[in-house]
Amino acid sequence: LPKTVQGDIRDAVQDKLPHFPKCSGVKALVNHQYGYRLRVGNYRVLFNFESIITLGRIEEVGKRDERTY
Repeated sequence: LPKTVQGDIRDAVQDKLPHFPKCSGVKALVNHQYGYRLRVGNYRVLFNFESIITLGRIEEVGKRDERTY
């Protein structure tokens, strides 16, 4: 990923995920291998989240296209 996109994703994760699940831009996914997705510009951060105490782990970052949630 380009450095600017990496920075945008890092900033979004640090800004939004501490407030999960009460944060904008996060959607629960249905029938998908990951539980949630975070929109960051044209990219989607796919992640699972197990509990408030456990940190969420980012599973995949991909550029949005017609097949991306």
